[in-house]
Amino acid sequence: MTARPTLLLALIVLLAACRAPAPRTTLVPSGPPASPSSETPLPAPTAVATTGPPSTMTPPAIVAAPSPSPDTTPALTASATSAPAPAADALTFAAVGDYGWSGPGAREVAALVAQRDPDIVITLGDNNYPDGAAWTIEENITANYGGFVQDGRFFPALGNHDLTTDNGQAYFDYFDLPGNERYYEFVRGEAHFFVINSDWREPDGIRADSRQARWLQERLATSTAPWQIVYFHASPFVSYSIYQVPVMDWPFAAWGADLVLSAHAHLYERLLVGGLTYVVNGLGGHTIYAFDDIPHPDSQAQFNADFGALFGRVTDEAIYLQFITRRGEIVDEWTITRP
Repeated sequence: MTARPTLLLALIVLLAACRAPAPRTTLVPSGPPASPSSETPLPAPTAVATTGPPSTMTPPAIVAAPSPSPDTTPALTASATSAPAPAADALTFAAVGDYGWSGPGAREVAALVAQRDPDIVITLGDNNYPDGAAWTIEENITANYGGFVQDGRFFPALGNHDLTTDNGQAYFDYFDLPGNERYYEFVRGEAHFFVINSDWREPDGIRADSRQARWLQERLATSTAPWQIVYFHASPFVSYSIYQVPVMDWPFAAWGADLVLSAHAHLYERLLVGGLTYVVNGLGGHTIYAFDDIPHPDSQAQFNADFGALFGRVTDEAIYLQFITRRGEIVDEWTITRP
C-alpha cells in the first residue's frame, strides 16, 4: 500500500525539476556575416565555450549557475585567464552592464576588470541600484570602480534605475562627462565611442527620428576613426522579449556603426542583425535572468550561468572581443574585421 504514494511523489518531484529554468551556454550556428563588418573566430583557449566557423559550431556543455541573488552568489574560485598581449598601439576596454550593486557578484566582476586594467571602462547602464540615489553611489560605484572614475577612464551610459531619483541628479553630480552628459562621444585610440540615453525620459527623445538620433547620425557621418562603437542601456534585440526595447532599433549600420553594445536584460547574448554585431551584457553583478525558450532568430551566442564582463582590444585592423566570467572563464570570443 506504500509503493503507489511513493511513486506518485517521485513523479511530482521529476515534473517540478523539468519546469525549473536552467542556465544557458549555447552557440547558435549562422551563415557568414554581411557588410558592413564581418566576424572571424579567434583560436580557442581554455574556456567554457568558444565560437568556431559557422559550419562547425556546436553547443558546449552547460556549466553550473550561481544563485540569482547577489547576496548568495559563490565566491571566486579561480584567477582570471590572461588575454593575449595587446599590440603597443591597441586600445583595451571593458564593458559592464547592470553592475551598480554592492553584492559579491558586482565586486568580483569589478575585481576581474581591475586585474586586467583596461585603458577605459564603459558601462551599459544601471550604474546605481535601486533608485539612483546619492547615498548609494559610494557602495555601488566608488567602492568597485572609483579608481577608474578618478583617473578619467570611466564612461557610463544612463540606465533606467539611474534616473529614478531626482531625474538622475546624483549621477550628473558624481560623473564629469562630455557634452550634455546624457548622451555624448569620445575618441580613444582607433575607436570613436558614442554613448546614447535609451531611457524614455530623455528630453531629446529616443526614436530613430529624434533629436538625439539625428545627433548620432551626424556624428557617425563625420567620424574619421577606423571604428565606431555605439553603446546604451535598453537592448533593441535580445532573447528575453519582455526586456527588448524595439524603439531603440535605429539604423545603426546604415549610419556607420561597427558594433552596438547594450544591457538591461541580465544575461549575455551576441547577435548578428543585418551584418552588424549587437552584444547584450547585463551580467555585471546584480541578478541573472533566464532566456526565452525560443532564441531570437539572429542570436549567435548565449550565456547566463555566471556574472562577467566584456573585454575589447581595438587596433586599426580589427576589434577583438571576449566575454569572461568573474571566475576567469572565457565564454565567448570573436573578431570583427573589415569586409
